[in-house]
Amino acid sequence: MNFPNELKYSKSHEWVKMVDDDTALVGLTDYAQDALGDLVFVNLPEEGDSFEADEVFGDVESVKAVSDIIMPVNGTVAEVNEELLDSPEAINSDPYGSWLVKMEGVTGTGELLSAGEYEEFIKTCD
Repeated sequence: MNFPNELKYSKSHEWVKMVDDDTALVGLTDYAQDALGDLVFVNLPEEGDSFEADEVFGDVESVKAVSDIIMPVNGTVAEVNEELLDSPEAINSDPYGSWLVKMEGVTGTGELLSAGEYEEFIKTCD
C-alpha cells in the first residue's frame, strides 16, 4: 500500500492534499479502494455544496457494496472530478491521482493524520 507523505488522511479513509492555504483536493486512499474492490459507480456532490467534516458527501459503488464517502474537512465544493463519473475504475488504478472534489474555504484539518499515523491506524482496521 502506498501513503504519500505530502497528503493528510482521515480515519474514514479519505486523503486531503492542500493546494494552497484554503483549497484542497479530496480523494479515497489506496487502502479504501483496495478494501472496496472494483469500483463501478461514483456519486458526487454539486459545485457550491458546503460540508462539515464527518458529513457524507457522496458514495461509491463496487461489485461488493455501496459505501458512503465522508468529508474529512469543512468547506465548499469548488469543483467535481467529472472524469470519475464516466470512469470510476480510475480510483482503483490511481487512487491519489483520482481526486473526487476540490474544496475551497477549507478548515478543520487539525484532526487529519500524517502518512505514518494513517499507516499505523489501518493496522487496527483489519
